[in-house]
Amino acid sequence: MKKTIQTLMLFTSLFCFFACSKNKEAKTSDGDITLTFFTSDATEDMPFTDPVAQEIQKITGVTLSVEHPVAGDAQAIPLMMASGEYPDLIFAKGELTKLIDAGAVIPLDDYIEKYGSNMKKLYGDQLGKLRNSLDDPHIYSAGTYGVKEQQLETTGNMQLQHAVLKELGYPKITTLDEYADAIRQYIKKYPEINGQKTIGFSLLIDTWQWMIDLSNPGNYTIGYPDDGQWIVDQTTLKAQYKFLHPEIYKYYKWLCDMNKEGLLDPESFVQKEDIWRAKIASGRVLGISYPLWGYSEARSSLIQSGMEDRTYAYLPVTAGKEYKDPSLKNYGYSGGWGIAISSTCKDPVRAFKFLDWMCSEEAQILCNWGIKDVNYYIDENGKRARSAEEIKEANTNPDYAKKTGVGRWTYPFPQAGSAALDSNGDFITRVSRQNVISNYLDVEKETLAAYGAEMWIDLFPTPEELGPSKHGQVWQYALPTEVNEKVTAADEYVKTALAQIVLGEPANFDASWNAMQEKLRKMGLEQAGDELSALIQNKIKLWKE
Repeated sequence: MKKTIQTLMLFTSLFCFFACSKNKEAKTSDGDITLTFFTSDATEDMPFTDPVAQEIQKITGVTLSVEHPVAGDAQAIPLMMASGEYPDLIFAKGELTKLIDAGAVIPLDDYIEKYGSNMKKLYGDQLGKLRNSLDDPHIYSAGTYGVKEQQLETTGNMQLQHAVLKELGYPKITTLDEYADAIRQYIKKYPEINGQKTIGFSLLIDTWQWMIDLSNPGNYTIGYPDDGQWIVDQTTLKAQYKFLHPEIYKYYKWLCDMNKEGLLDPESFVQKEDIWRAKIASGRVLGISYPLWGYSEARSSLIQSGMEDRTYAYLPVTAGKEYKDPSLKNYGYSGGWGIAISSTCKDPVRAFKFLDWMCSEEAQILCNWGIKDVNYYIDENGKRARSAEEIKEANTNPDYAKKTGVGRWTYPFPQAGSAALDSNGDFITRVSRQNVISNYLDVEKETLAAYGAEMWIDLFPTPEELGPSKHGQVWQYALPTEVNEKVTAADEYVKTALAQIVLGEPANFDASWNAMQEKLRKMGLEQAGDELSALIQNKIKLWKE
């Protein structure tokens, strides 16, 4: 009953917000307008008031009123659909299919043809990848993620403090066992750091983060790239729910052994994000397996506190030497996720024109670099560059993006990609070889030099060695509702099951693992894999048309 009441309260709150937004007087296509924008990925309020946002408003006349889930990713979109009232713009991630099926978002094809000059230019020959399916080939969203990418950055799969590597003489670490041994040796020498108990390896799996920090390393360490909750065979293009793969157990067996030995943070399966970040910022967590974007504020705090050596090196770690770390895999462009315009949008033409402007060179430069002569300048070669002070501020101020707006409005809006050039032949994003290297900390350069490398990517298998992805990335697909439902149920079960398996006795691992796999088969995950395999074939055929 309590859960029912809470759900009704959440429904009422969400209904009231969207209904009130809808009832506001709609402004014309001229002059200023406020568009409501729901993004499934935001976890905090995002006021549209920073300098970059103000410049966007000045140029376009559009102010965004940004909302984020009030009931978690699993409930926000269904509650929105139940109300029948929607924000003007919606970033629903993988739940876009539900909105399409409900008629809650509009096709953009005619808008693109009439108003989409910037969008056509940005996506070029990749525009067709935004189409929904063979049966419904309309475009419903302006795609997220870079259209043209180059592999110049990676934070790898496993990270280890520079202090650990230096203390041990920069050993070569490419396997989970070697990684664990480095942690083991260091803790033995330094059981405390700054007066607190040293933590070997810490996980963040509070909500959706479990997919990043508990699920993804499982496939990475056996050489499979990020396809969400799936593993796709590149020869047959057959998809499999990842926890049914016969080799993925290796990472979780390693975690189980780490826990038994006391090298795994005992709070890994219960701690909240703020606690996890605080531990990292304290300098006492030796190893993590999370992308930099998830702990950048904690990293900035370490730098501010003079503990650069407690920031992390990025390592190509797998379950065995027979596997290749897939961090630099070239996925191409997958389409899929993006921002849609709702069927109740107060001014769909104005909303689309805003999305189209966000595709423009002007918008891409503004969102990526900030304001000229404030956040960047034009150097003697006519290229954009940042001052040493600006780079330091970006590296050390946890609130840099909030304060300046630089990089804050790139995601989940359309993105040119790190390989894209502007009309002057300059990189549109801040990701170029020169800029990447210039952003490295001194301790990073020291570690890289010890390994005979100039960039982190030099330590990893190359994109050419790994080969391109034939299907893009499955997690960017808009999956059929029935497949989504099976995966959602399986994920809820697996998250709990993995916690029990990892925290259990190593002697019971095999029996527990086999029981989990049998449960997944009974839940229909093999059939879901067959459906996804067919979808992949259809997607590839759609892209070729």
